[in-house]
Amino acid sequence: MLRPMHVALIVPAPFDTVSGGYEYDRRIVAGLEAQGHTVSVVALPGRHPLPDATARDAACAAMDRLPAGSRCVIDGLALPAFEGLDDALAARGAIGLIHHPTAAETGLDADLRGRQHALERRLFGRLRRLIVTSEHTGESLAAGFGVDPTRIDIVVPGTDDAPRSAGSGGAGCAILSVGTLIPRKGHDVLLRALARLFDLDWSLTIVGSPDPDPVHAAGLRALTEELGLTRQVRFAGALDPAALDPLWRGADLFALATHHEGYGMAIAEALKRGLPVAVTAGGAAAALVGPEAGVVCQPADQEQISKAMRRLVFSRTLRQEMGEAAWQTGRALPNWTQQVDRFATAVAA
Repeated sequence: MLRPMHVALIVPAPFDTVSGGYEYDRRIVAGLEAQGHTVSVVALPGRHPLPDATARDAACAAMDRLPAGSRCVIDGLALPAFEGLDDALAARGAIGLIHHPTAAETGLDADLRGRQHALERRLFGRLRRLIVTSEHTGESLAAGFGVDPTRIDIVVPGTDDAPRSAGSGGAGCAILSVGTLIPRKGHDVLLRALARLFDLDWSLTIVGSPDPDPVHAAGLRALTEELGLTRQVRFAGALDPAALDPLWRGADLFALATHHEGYGMAIAEALKRGLPVAVTAGGAAAALVGPEAGVVCQPADQEQISKAMRRLVFSRTLRQEMGEAAWQTGRALPNWTQQVDRFATAVAA
């Protein structure tokens, strides 16, 4: 058993943001506190991960106010705000919690992506250790950012026990997609792929907050109208676990056409529920899904995604077979107690 620590977790505000990354952070905080550690969450105002003056000032103030002896852990979305504080990060032995590099975010132009990459490469080098949420992210930091693999700890998200999805019970296929309405999640790709299945009976519910990118979210609604899918597609907004649970229970298929995932917590949840999945090989997403539990397509390949989903939407038998494989896969996923233990060990090292 580790000796009690004081951990300061620095994240972009607000900490109650509904997303896989923030859910990971919240579960780690709760788990550390349950083990007897003290955790202070420092939520930085301002714009992230492309910081404005407010974010940079908040980062500087946060470093000045850290209690002596505390273990400083900085979420990767907040890390770019620490530009210019390289020496302070090194002096405090700060640790990075990297879900995925911000330079890998979809929608950045080449110049901005290059600047983000250079900044993260430099800041990663000043951190004592880096905790990543998937083996893929760890490999990308080593290969693309020059991080010594011995400084990287892999702590994938845990999962909770969950009842097996019963399905919609209807004649058609109820598809569920969970992900914030940002370009990286590829909801537009999924909509275009499904629009090709005009001869099949399906419905799609998209769960995810529109707040991080309202313009993109509005574009998704406009695309739904343009494709003539307004009767089949519902945008449910951000939902807490209790409100999301009935949708999990009533789904027949999970789909996410993501361009990149640091892990894919929603995919893991689908497997835990015994749902067959249709996903793309963006980042770490494909590593979760065996060939018997679903289909994995290339990111942005609307035609391939459409063809793969046609088989799943058409065949209830195929969905049942893949659902059984998904259920077995989900049983083998680690729980949160195990992963909090690993996280605490990494922070204490």
